[in-house]
Amino acid sequence: MRLTFTLILGCLAVLFLPLACVDPEDLTLRGTVDILVVDGTVTNLAEPQIIRLNRSQADRLTGRFGSLPITKARVEVVMDSLIVTPAHETTKGNYQLPADFKGQIGHAYQLRLTLSDGTHYESTQQVMPPTARIDKIRAQFSLKSLSPPVRGYYTSGHDVFIELQDPADQRNYYRWDWTDYEPQYWCRSCKQGFYSVYNPIGNIVAGFRSGPDLYEDCYSPSGIDPGNPLYGSTLDYPCRTQCWELVPSYTVALFDDQYANGGLISNLKVAAIPFYQHSPCLASVRQSSLTPDAYRYFKLFADQTQNTGGLADTPPTAPIGNVHNVANAKEVVVGYFTASGVFSKNIYIDRKDYQGVPLGYDPITGYPQQPGGELFLALYGRSPNGEGSPRPGSNNFFIDDTPRPPTAVCAPLDQRTSFKPEGWPN
Repeated sequence: MRLTFTLILGCLAVLFLPLACVDPEDLTLRGTVDILVVDGTVTNLAEPQIIRLNRSQADRLTGRFGSLPITKARVEVVMDSLIVTPAHETTKGNYQLPADFKGQIGHAYQLRLTLSDGTHYESTQQVMPPTARIDKIRAQFSLKSLSPPVRGYYTSGHDVFIELQDPADQRNYYRWDWTDYEPQYWCRSCKQGFYSVYNPIGNIVAGFRSGPDLYEDCYSPSGIDPGNPLYGSTLDYPCRTQCWELVPSYTVALFDDQYANGGLISNLKVAAIPFYQHSPCLASVRQSSLTPDAYRYFKLFADQTQNTGGLADTPPTAPIGNVHNVANAKEVVVGYFTASGVFSKNIYIDRKDYQGVPLGYDPITGYPQQPGGELFLALYGRSPNGEGSPRPGSNNFFIDDTPRPPTAVCAPLDQRTSFKPEGWPN
């Protein structure tokens, strides 16, 4: 999932000592680290099933980390050692299984992948366990909701609690993540350029005309001199349709039912939604079942990325997962492939019980004056800068009758959606 993938890459950016999740082994990584990072989960839901492949590398001179998506790999998922389903590369480093693919409870799944240089990797088999239903869900505002704090200081948000009946006939391992749907007013930011609905024809000196082809993107003209208003600027454009920002969870919540097997699990905090803005939001909470090995991996991962900072804390590490190089068992591969039964439940949060100020408040300048400015400031650390209406005698970019400023499409699709989430009131 995107949360785990992002956290793993962030972990690798500062770490040089990975640990195996079952049998930890000290593997000192020098400044020439070049590590394959794999993240993928097969679920029982009718949803996009994506395997993410990246390579985390350290610069030989500076030691600073970066990540590169792995392209042109052959990726496939094997069910019960018999049925092979290939995944196709949709964007760089993202490999998606067919749209009609849906995992089945009780069946075993294995990831197999071959890089463009012929190197072959396999995961261990993962038998998809069932998951319980979330019976009740509620949200409550807290000034101390977020841990760790956002930006190192902000802690206000809504704690989300659930209630579920744990099955008594099996040992259950749970994981929760969430997506926060925030109403978004601004859909595109153009650095040293402007947004154009149709392909621009012309140049920055003489002006532009709208061409016949749909463009829907930022256009950065060449030859912009320092005296031009576009030089070094960023212009922001409002959304053309209703739009929601998809803010992913940034922590991992886990639970082992060892001491609650078969009982009612109530008032369990599984999410903390930051108080980004005064406008309402909707939290979609996903409850995933984990295999025992996957639970141990994510538990180690959570301990190393969320519980650090004190003198008694173990130094954070990048856990090695269950994917290995078939021809070279000593190669370090980070990340995990697993199969999970998933149950999802949404909760609409009107934020009327808030206290204090949202993250989208500047203690020096106060609240942004533009529509949707609170969320924009909370996410990007600045207030939106709209293009503004054309003014006589100024550089209006277009010299024909193209209306300015335009609105932008609700995109990219993995970060925003124009589809109203289930549970959002009319």
